[in-house]
Amino acid sequence: MSRKRTGFSYPEAVRFECTRCALCCGDTKNRTRHILLLAEDAQTIAKTILKPVEAFATEIEGQEPYVYEMRKTRKLGKCFFLEGKTCSVYKLRPLVCVFYPFELRRMKDGKHGFSCTSECPGIGKSKKLEEDYFERLFRRACQQLGT
Repeated sequence: MSRKRTGFSYPEAVRFECTRCALCCGDTKNRTRHILLLAEDAQTIAKTILKPVEAFATEIEGQEPYVYEMRKTRKLGKCFFLEGKTCSVYKLRPLVCVFYPFELRRMKDGKHGFSCTSECPGIGKSKKLEEDYFERLFRRACQQLGT
């Protein structure tokens, strides 16, 4: 992990490029996926698709600042908005989807740190991600979370 002028840590020398495999969009043999939504995420999607939030998400508690969990198809355990390997609300996708395969957490010292999952086949692909990549993600999180 590296901590530079940004005030957060991030994985050094990590390479990533999305392979469009849609692994992150649903359950796998080894993992049940929980696609969490901020209230703002859910409301934006609902206004755009002209359906109530309840049509695609369920209210949850204890996962603040996330207040909804995306519904999944019963048979396949895939995201409600996944069509084949394409997200039908890609431009509106929730913050957790924008961040994947990275996750931002508040550390014990009060600072923030990015981590990444090794399950994503895009990890190790393409060019090394630089600090500015994580800085953009961090700014987006701060903006959406109001911090």
